[in-house]
Amino acid sequence: MKNLPLASLFLLALALLGCKKESGETRPAQNNTARKNTAAAPEIYREYYGIYMGDFAGTEMITPEIGEAYEGDVYKKLSLKINRITKDSVYGQTILDGNQRPFRGIFNNATKSFVLDEPGTDKTDGRFEVKLSKDSLTGKWTAFTKTAVKAPLKNVKLAKQEFVYNPNFMLDENSDLIDWENPRNFVEKYTDEETGKTENFTASKNRIASDAVFRINASRQKLSEKDLKNLRKLDLEIIKNSVFARHGYSFKKATYRNFFEQTDWYIPVSANVDQDLSPMEKENVALLNRFIKYAEDKYDSFGR
Repeated sequence: MKNLPLASLFLLALALLGCKKESGETRPAQNNTARKNTAAAPEIYREYYGIYMGDFAGTEMITPEIGEAYEGDVYKKLSLKINRITKDSVYGQTILDGNQRPFRGIFNNATKSFVLDEPGTDKTDGRFEVKLSKDSLTGKWTAFTKTAVKAPLKNVKLAKQEFVYNPNFMLDENSDLIDWENPRNFVEKYTDEETGKTENFTASKNRIASDAVFRINASRQKLSEKDLKNLRKLDLEIIKNSVFARHGYSFKKATYRNFFEQTDWYIPVSANVDQDLSPMEKENVALLNRFIKYAEDKYDSFGR
């Protein structure tokens, strides 16, 4: 550089000075923007935050296994969680059939009413219009695309509940232990006593669990192969998924939802609870998975 002309050195110095000045002005401007974007609006009405759970009911055509289709009410369990309320917006999420959908809306404190819109990016999204009365939310849900769902208008009746993990939670002993979602056809024989003629016929049967699901708790006891070796496949699945249900896992499979929604403690809050499991629960789940892979089911005939 010592061989450069004096004019060139002067121009080089000006260029370096300009770069330094530009760099020094840009960085603070970016930081200010970041601080501005992350500044949260003040939260209000925190007493209304929480989980509201209950019936999500609509009228639709029902097709029975025998007979003609008819119009009737179909009830599902909906979990609606309010996470944040500001002057202009309400934020939260819903869980239905194991699917989580965020929502954003407004709250009118004078009428204690919410208008909550799901994103609209899914064909099943819609708008909730519900009113708050003490610890209950009641109102309606309307689909954005009315032709995309069987019941575009549903009634909403929810009660505020607090999610609590309790390793002692079990299925109620009067629970229905039939898996209605996965019937299987079996070919059986029938012999007429008078004629002695034998005919084949097809019977639809459903998986059934045993009362072992009321006795074995994979959240409290370290399981051994001896505890599991004679259990049915559905028994093992229920015992395993009871662990996830206690942690508030939202099941996509209707089989498991149907079992745990029979209890008064199951509250779905998350699509992934793996990190919440205790070391013993993780070991038990791994052992149960090994047995589930090779276990067999017991089937029987039932009528709804």
